[in-house]
Amino acid sequence: MATRDPSSPVKPQPPAIEPLKKAVVGAMRAMAGDAELEVVFATDRPSLAGHRARVPEPPRKPTAHDVAVMRGTGDSLALRLACHDDGVHRDYVPEGQKARAVFDAVEQARCEALGARAMPGVGQNLTAMLEDRYFRGNYQHVESRDDAPLEDALALIVREKLTGMAPPRSASRVVDVWRDFIEDKAGPSLDGLEKVISSQKGFAKALRHVLVDLDMGDELGGEPEDDDEDKDGENDEPEDAESSGEADEDAQSEKTAPEEQDASGEEQEAGETEVDADMSDDSTDQDATDEAKDPGEAKRPEMPLSNLPPVSDYKVYTTKFDEVTRPEDICDAAELDRLRGFLDKQLANLQSAVSRLANRLQRRLMAQQNRGWDFDIEEGILDTARITRVVTDPMAPLAFKMERDTDFRDTVVTLLIDNSGSMRGRPITVAAACADILARTLERCGVKVEILGFTTKAWKGGQSREAWLMAGKPATPGRLNDLRHIVYKAADAPWRRARRNLGLMMREGLLKENIDGEALDWAHKRLLGRSENRKILMMISDGAPVDDSTLSVNPGNYLERHLRYVIEEIEERSPVELIAIGIGHDVTRYYKRAVTIVDAEELAGAMTEQLASLFEDQSSRPARKSGRPVGVRPRHVAGMGLR
Repeated sequence: MATRDPSSPVKPQPPAIEPLKKAVVGAMRAMAGDAELEVVFATDRPSLAGHRARVPEPPRKPTAHDVAVMRGTGDSLALRLACHDDGVHRDYVPEGQKARAVFDAVEQARCEALGARAMPGVGQNLTAMLEDRYFRGNYQHVESRDDAPLEDALALIVREKLTGMAPPRSASRVVDVWRDFIEDKAGPSLDGLEKVISSQKGFAKALRHVLVDLDMGDELGGEPEDDDEDKDGENDEPEDAESSGEADEDAQSEKTAPEEQDASGEEQEAGETEVDADMSDDSTDQDATDEAKDPGEAKRPEMPLSNLPPVSDYKVYTTKFDEVTRPEDICDAAELDRLRGFLDKQLANLQSAVSRLANRLQRRLMAQQNRGWDFDIEEGILDTARITRVVTDPMAPLAFKMERDTDFRDTVVTLLIDNSGSMRGRPITVAAACADILARTLERCGVKVEILGFTTKAWKGGQSREAWLMAGKPATPGRLNDLRHIVYKAADAPWRRARRNLGLMMREGLLKENIDGEALDWAHKRLLGRSENRKILMMISDGAPVDDSTLSVNPGNYLERHLRYVIEEIEERSPVELIAIGIGHDVTRYYKRAVTIVDAEELAGAMTEQLASLFEDQSSRPARKSGRPVGVRPRHVAGMGLR
């Protein structure tokens, strides 16, 4: 028998998790039909950008459930690549935010249903993925429609009709509270979706009829131009479209009679007329059309005694040019390193002062932790007090310990930083420094931190304004600029990986205009998707929302009204704790829990004090009748999130 040479190096064995990753990558590439698909395993949320897919990193010792969830996530992304055409989606996606969210969710359900119908194993993986997603979102305790997103309920009902699979147990309450409403309003339209599941274009047209039935016809926007010519017909010949597949879709479209489009158009107009008749019997057709374009107006008369929250009149002309991006997508690594170096030089005098405040915060937080350990367990951290067991009997169990999870650690904090032009100079430098050091401090204490920024892609409107001008300048277009929301640090990303990203705030030309209401809503929705029990959102801004393009064609307080609406929704109906810091701008007139500072140099002290006051021992709060910290007010949670 051959023996190994002791002098030769030992070849490292690959971790047990690597074969699983390779299998997932291979399955995704085969299912997507893309041999060049790049699959990255990371702690961030799953995402798909071009030919790059991000899948959650599996634990070191995955269970069967962990494997099924990871495979289901990969299958979902691969099916999106295989069954979805972005061009068709852009042509038919509604313009309104609520209708767009429903349209996107149901389209994803269509892609996943195609895979589940063809491959039962894929269907099981997708079910495990959905069960895990809704369980982490705490949807099993939903009690009313205010707490259950309509888009999720409709997507699950469509999935049930297309595949015959019941909703996951953790999402059953979401479906139950909406099922009667959806079935009564759009039952027949939903039944017809299965006939056109193989054609994305036919499915999109049928789905738009579903949205009309659900009183969202005013958010659809204009019909695609090719619908009036010769590309309609999938809805009236579903069997041919399904049997011939997408490859014959164009040939079928050319043979369709134009009367079918006229009929569908008349059907939609009839639906809008009914809504308008409820609003005003003596209004003209033109007035009814204008009123129907105002979000929320159609539903109010139907429920005059409803306890639903007020609906904002805020609308967006188009979201086609908006983006949620990361610093590495805006500039390359070398430039990020250069900008981070520039930021470090600017912080030479500020670093010590902010660090002292951060260390004081850390001491206050660490003193509040009731740390505890579980001993004599079979896995975890090696217990040094029982190290003799390992020496005398390496196979002896119960030689490990593990720290207990505490309520204090089950917290996530989001820092939302205004990246507008008025923050240029010292304010944005100090904001970046404070975010940087607080992220490090809270990470040491076991608190996850997310750092976000918001601005616009251009001055005075950008591509959104150009599209509005090309459309003939329709009246009251709503928000008329291209949003740019930046994720500097994801909540699950360690600080060391995101450190250089904060240097992007120093980039010349990045800081433009600020639309605070939509940014606050975006950050809030990201927090609602987290699994932590306690969620804190801190807004840092130096002024009221300003966008010249939007305010030039809308009322002067248009953006401010929407900001107040979003703040009220979060403070009154959300579990998220909202605090704000205004730099040279009085934000106490907007936020219940807020502080205003005169100089940017005071930002570090304000942030640490506000966070420290929130992190007081929860058990002592109910017993305190007075002596509440400055800036902290009582809150009453009435719901689970924005409608």
